[in-house]
Amino acid sequence: MATGADVRDILELGGVESENTGTINKKDIINSDKKKSKKSSETLTFKRPEGMHREVYALLYSDKKDAPPLLPSDTTQGYRTVKAKLGSKKVRPWKWMPFTNPARKDGAMFYHWRRAAEEGKDYPFARFNKTVQVPVYSEQEYQMYLHDDAWTKAETDHLFDLARRFDLRFVVIHDRYDHQQFKKRSVEDLKERYYHICAKLANIRAAPGTDLKIPVFDAGHERRRKEQLERLYNRTPEQVAEEEYLIQELRKIETRKKEREKRTQDLQKLITAADTTTEQRRAERKAPKKKLPQKKETEKPAVPETAGIKFPDFKSAGVTLRSQRMKLPSSVGQKKIKALEQMLMELGVDLNPMPTEEIVQMFNELRSDLVLLYELKQAFANCEYELQMLRHRYEALAKAGSIGPLSAEGAHPDGQAGLGIEEGKGDAKDQIIDVVGAPLTPNSRK
Repeated sequence: MATGADVRDILELGGVESENTGTINKKDIINSDKKKSKKSSETLTFKRPEGMHREVYALLYSDKKDAPPLLPSDTTQGYRTVKAKLGSKKVRPWKWMPFTNPARKDGAMFYHWRRAAEEGKDYPFARFNKTVQVPVYSEQEYQMYLHDDAWTKAETDHLFDLARRFDLRFVVIHDRYDHQQFKKRSVEDLKERYYHICAKLANIRAAPGTDLKIPVFDAGHERRRKEQLERLYNRTPEQVAEEEYLIQELRKIETRKKEREKRTQDLQKLITAADTTTEQRRAERKAPKKKLPQKKETEKPAVPETAGIKFPDFKSAGVTLRSQRMKLPSSVGQKKIKALEQMLMELGVDLNPMPTEEIVQMFNELRSDLVLLYELKQAFANCEYELQMLRHRYEALAKAGSIGPLSAEGAHPDGQAGLGIEEGKGDAKDQIIDVVGAPLTPNSRK
């Protein structure tokens, strides 16, 4: 037979009294939830392993050891069934009552459920019934200000009557317009007539000195817009493909133009840097040798940052090695570093000289000038390659017969300089200019 200890183990009960007596008490059954909570709080909590995200660990384990959720839930009591929270207040009664909609003019009666306390109040959705205020004119105002030879008064009255009925929905007004009794009108004609009368009445009835917001409708612009839209809609697939091709070509031309402008700016910067460096060297040679090196640094002219190499200044507090000033900055690429080392080896200069104050300064200046020389040679090679490419292109066009031949000096036989492009051949000139931005570049010279 099962003993009290077996029953206690099955029900997960415990306690001093039950353990001592070996029997089940009333308190053990009533207070079983409290004992379970105490027992669960006393259990050891497992720590999240290092490197595992909190969300992943929450799916594997929780404090209550519940299974991970299968559906999203916003309850605060875990994943158990939530009981209904019933208040002690009295339920407000609902009543099936009639109501009328103020937007309807036929007095139709409808029914709906509503709280008994709201009986007799207005329909809550009546505030959304917004109507357009269409102006009203008299017979005298029409004869004095609104008369138009193309419109009769009966036709104008019919237009304003439809505008009030359909809240200025001119497409519906045009559909309901009496084209049999009156002249056939388009939507733009109806809009133009309506807004013209509104503007006239606003000017007549406005008090002197007030700023008016007069509605203006441009019927011609609206007709052209619809005509353009219709042409756009009626395009053939071939025309759509041609337009897309032209747009792509235009983007390519703009991209090549930006590249040419950027290369021109870079080349101008290199030329300016070379001129500035040359003037600086001449000034140093003419200056007396008794000047201190510190004064030389303060009197140096401003050199563009793109000229050569810009070495960092070690002005921070602390001990630094003088050889650190000879270290090339990270902005210099590996290609330039290899070219610089090759030029130094050709000149017979040690790559790591003794870092005295004078040697460090002169060595950095030498490497900066060598890098500037390397960039100038590379820019010259690119320009020479583009010139050759333009010349071949020109020769191909000359063979085709679109432009005249070139002379040996690159000029026309009649003495005109340059590539010899005639003024009347604008298309050929545009074609030649476009080729300048080709992505091909020659191998860089070291």
